[in-house]
Amino acid sequence: MKLDRLIGILSILLQRERVTAPELAERFEVSRRTIQRDVEALCRAGIPLVTVQGAGGGISILEGYRVDRTVLTGPEMQDILAGLRSLDSVSGTSRYAQLMEKLSAGAGTLVPEGADTLIDLSSWYRTALAPKIEAIRTALREHRTLRFTYHAPKGESEREGEPYYLMFRWSAWYVWAWCRDRGDFRLFKLNRMTDLTLGEPFQPRTVPLPDLEPERVFPAAFQVTVLFDPSCKWRLVEEYGADSFQAEPDGRLRFAWGFPDRDSVLPWLLTFGDRAELLEPAELRETLRQVGARLAERYGGGEYHGVP
Repeated sequence: MKLDRLIGILSILLQRERVTAPELAERFEVSRRTIQRDVEALCRAGIPLVTVQGAGGGISILEGYRVDRTVLTGPEMQDILAGLRSLDSVSGTSRYAQLMEKLSAGAGTLVPEGADTLIDLSSWYRTALAPKIEAIRTALREHRTLRFTYHAPKGESEREGEPYYLMFRWSAWYVWAWCRDRGDFRLFKLNRMTDLTLGEPFQPRTVPLPDLEPERVFPAAFQVTVLFDPSCKWRLVEEYGADSFQAEPDGRLRFAWGFPDRDSVLPWLLTFGDRAELLEPAELRETLRQVGARLAERYGGGEYHGVP
């Protein structure tokens, strides 16, 4: 890709005094004429490059511009490379590793050997997720609609949307799109999308950035108080932080928190089994009691009538 090559050339020029066109052509596996066009493109972009002919000549950045050679420190470049590696962990390809090699080419001491930061954005659903991400990237690049089945708590529905941003947030992947079925911008979770296909081209519209403040997306509208067995401490720390509970005199942990709705509380509580006691609200405590009674009836013994 031309953009990858331009970034790679600029990186080399920021880190070396001078480099020849044949050397760049060999490194990026293109013709010298292509390198010349790339140099012209960088000049048009405002990077002052100088080409010197003859022995000892080559391409370099104008002397007065060399203060920008320090624009990327070693740790900063390491962060960039770690980010590029993380994208390969999602796509299942090596395209970003190749770009990483171009960025670090000729770096000398700018990029320390070895990586001390590893980011893996893949998930348990990597096999199904990678093709979705590639399809959405194609739709973003070509301004094409997405058609898919969306599975939500209120049921599944057929949707068509105009994608604008692919996002990684809250340990999951989302696409920010104009939903033609709802007439508004929506945030769709990739793991809930099935039967994803590309539709017809569309004319991009003015796009507001999504407001992803947790208070708006996950409003604390439903307050609960729970007593947890001390053995649950690690989960509370991991999921909500060490300041989300207080130790009682008997060693149990008092947890008070706000959830978006009651439907998100009950399944979470049940994962703790008998190690959690819901204190408030009273109506949800009653619902939990009814669920427990039905479970006791189902698993209380007797003949099993399920499918063998």
